[in-house]
Amino acid sequence: MTIIYTLAPQPSGLSGRPGPSRGMSSRPRMSRRPGPSRPAVAPARYYGNGITLSAAPHRTRPVTLATTVGLAVVAGLITAWLGVVAHFGQALNDAPAAATARVPDRLAVVRVESGESLQDLAHRVAPDAPVRQVADRIRELNELPSPGVTAGQTLIAPVG
Repeated sequence: MTIIYTLAPQPSGLSGRPGPSRGMSSRPRMSRRPGPSRPAVAPARYYGNGITLSAAPHRTRPVTLATTVGLAVVAGLITAWLGVVAHFGQALNDAPAAATARVPDRLAVVRVESGESLQDLAHRVAPDAPVRQVADRIRELNELPSPGVTAGQTLIAPVG
C-alpha cells in the first residue's frame, strides 16, 4: 500500500475551507462531497419541487344542501337566460333572410358531381336559397331515405 499524502486532523470548530485566518496549503484538497449514493442503474431520487406547503391543519367545510340547491338554481337561471338570448338572436338574424330567400319553384334534373354531398348540390343549384330547405326539398322530390348521394346520380332539384 502506498500513501500519497496524509491529512492532519482539524479542530472541530473550523470548516474545511480556507478563510482569511488560514492560508492556502500547497497540498491538494480532497473533496468532502460524498460519492454517489446509488448504483448507476437505480433511478434518481426525487427531492420535491422546492415549493413549501403549509403544515397548518385545515378543516374541511361541508357543502350544505342549501348551497347545492342555490348553485343549481343559479346555473338553471343562467342556462335559461342564454337560451332566451340565443332564441331571440336567431329569430332577429334569420327573419330578414327567411323573408327574402325562399326555395325556388322551378325544377330541373341535375347530376351529382364527384365528391359532392346533398348540401353541396343544394348550394350549387340554388345558391341564394337556404341550403337546408333546398336539401329537404330535393329529398322530398326524389323520395330519398337518407341524405347520402352517389356521384353520377340524377336528381330532380329546385333551381334558381
